[in-house]
Amino acid sequence: MEKRLERDEEKAVVAGVVTGLASYFDQDLVLFRVMAVAFLILTGVFPGLLVYLVAWLMIPKKLEKPLEVEYTVVD
Repeated sequence: MEKRLERDEEKAVVAGVVTGLASYFDQDLVLFRVMAVAFLILTGVFPGLLVYLVAWLMIPKKLEKPLEVEYTVVD
C-alpha cells in the first residue's frame, strides 16, 4: 500500500495535522506534538499558526475505510 500524508481527525486535538505527520513518518505522536508547540513558541506564534492553517487546508482528511469497488458482469 502506498504511503500517503493525511490528516487523522480520529486522534486529533485540533485538525489532525500533527497526528497525520507523526503517522506518515512512523514516529511517536507525543514527540510531534512537543515539536509543534516548540515551533509555535520559537516562531512567535503567528508564523507557526499560519503554517498549521495552510497544512490544514492542503493535507486531505484520512478516509475512514478504504474504498472497495466491486465489479459485476451483466450478460
